Amino acid sequence: MAESSVPALPRTLAELPFFVSGRFPRPDLIGRAKADAITYIGGRDLVERVRDLGLGLTAIGMGKGDRVAIVSESRPEWVLADFAILASGAVTVPVYPTLQAPQIAFILKDSGATLVAVSTAEQLAKVRSIAADVPGLRGVVVFDPVPASSPSDPIPVLSLDEVASRGHSQILGGWGVGRAFHDQAKRVNPGDVATIIYTSGTTGQPKGVMLTHANIISNIEGICAAVRVGPEDTALSFLPLCHSFEHTVVLVYLASGMSVVFAEMLETVARDLKAVRPTIMTAVPRVFEKLHLRIVTSGRAAGGLKARIFDWACGVASRRGRALAGTPGQVPFWLRLQSAIADRLVFHKIREALGGRLRVAVSGSAALRASLGEFFYGIGLPIIEGYGLTETSPVLSVVPLERVKFGTVGPPLPNVEISFAEDGEIRAKGPNIMLGYHNRPAETAAVLQDGWFYTGDIGSLDADGFLRITDRKKEFIVTSGGKKIAPQPIEVALRSHPPILEAVLVGTDRRYPAALLVPDVAGLAARLGLAKPGTPAEVEALINRPEARALFAEAVEAVNQPLAQYERIKNFAVLPRELTIDAGELTPTLKVKRRVIDERYKAVIDAMYS
Repeated sequence: MAESSVPALPRTLAELPFFVSGRFPRPDLIGRAKADAITYIGGRDLVERVRDLGLGLTAIGMGKGDRVAIVSESRPEWVLADFAILASGAVTVPVYPTLQAPQIAFILKDSGATLVAVSTAEQLAKVRSIAADVPGLRGVVVFDPVPASSPSDPIPVLSLDEVASRGHSQILGGWGVGRAFHDQAKRVNPGDVATIIYTSGTTGQPKGVMLTHANIISNIEGICAAVRVGPEDTALSFLPLCHSFEHTVVLVYLASGMSVVFAEMLETVARDLKAVRPTIMTAVPRVFEKLHLRIVTSGRAAGGLKARIFDWACGVASRRGRALAGTPGQVPFWLRLQSAIADRLVFHKIREALGGRLRVAVSGSAALRASLGEFFYGIGLPIIEGYGLTETSPVLSVVPLERVKFGTVGPPLPNVEISFAEDGEIRAKGPNIMLGYHNRPAETAAVLQDGWFYTGDIGSLDADGFLRITDRKKEFIVTSGGKKIAPQPIEVALRSHPPILEAVLVGTDRRYPAALLVPDVAGLAARLGLAKPGTPAEVEALINRPEARALFAEAVEAVNQPLAQYERIKNFAVLPRELTIDAGELTPTLKVKRRVIDERYKAVIDAMYS
């Protein structure tokens, strides 16, 4: 990566838009891919739009310290609204747009939100339906154009343009108002709360994580020191800005003078990669797993000699990735030769399909399979892993591009300290650690002790100082015999076998562990020489075929081989559909909600132990 040209950052996020536009007056800082066009915002336009929105929000009742929720997909307006809220001394409360109305109502009430910004008519309808249940809510701002609010509306509704227009009219009506807005941003203190981000609730009710301006600024500084990017880079963003990972990453992009473009939606990423031609992107492991699956399925589709060449090239990629991660300067001559041939025949086509300029991708939120990292590194697209939690703003460590080591999440950031409790739980200390959980002093005290934040993750540091995560402390499966089993490494191993798209280990208070498997339906059908099933009944028939069951059993047996006897999977069941966010089985960052799975598939799980 290029050396960063970012000087000392401002004290607070409130000053960041002014810093960015002054330091990097380029017109294409923030963009959105839509159809075949990309529209950009940048330079003075960025500051003026933030200023107008901030003044407009203040005109409709937003005050210093007020909570303002944003219920929206990732798009430039999200960033503009966030900056306007922060520069005014208010607090941003991000809300996932995939949440249902009652879940949104809980966050609005718990945070004490007085205003809410939404992206579309669909999100507006959710807020209207719960307005009576959130008495503190005074108004809604909509990014998309909407019909004028009527007297019968349960809550006043304004478009984003109307709010900005009200703000701009103040500047026209009073000399020095714009300057006063900037001065107000300078009066925001580093210790003030900047955002309350609600955890995704994999283990219970979401908790509001209070992060200060100083927390996030310090994390931006730490990331910039570890991952060097600059104005020559372009990023494609498609993860939700509601999540602390992408929120902080986008701030890193902007503070580095990069151009960041938001994908129109997750389904358009393949198209947007070609249009944006990014040099960097961030994603969760599940995205890379699906991308790899699409690459393999497409490469084998032609059959015959072309499929055999493709399979050979994939093997070369994996070997090259392992060699580069081990000793980059000592890749054997024969492997360099094979790689050059494979690149000419296969690898360059894959890279071109991803825009042709991508030089690094960052994976976070969950463990990335080592074999997946080796494949992408081998074809010339290195993936580096990072680790952190919402409570840590969020990044604690990241793998340096110069020393890729698969199976680890890299050394701690320069301004972060890592230690371990007696049971192996990872503890962190640094300026990025949260202020606490909103309205939850007891739960705050449970995780913040003697200046250390207890992450709930189990891990260790290797001889090179790289952090390795082994499991979640609260997610250990404890069998009826008292044996503790870490499910995540076993689930990652199961997903490395082609017939399996997702795996969930179960077995708490049971005699032995068992697994729920989600099949790759298209890949399974192709492997068996069958047409892809089109109906649920056809999917059921496919996964229950003896030859299909044999493939799953083979994968489970391969995973069992290196495990201790008490860790081995004794039974499995194949689910007929993918786990989804809409069904409440996955969090918005694609993590499995184990409690939901245990309840929803209780009959299937019970049958495995009958």
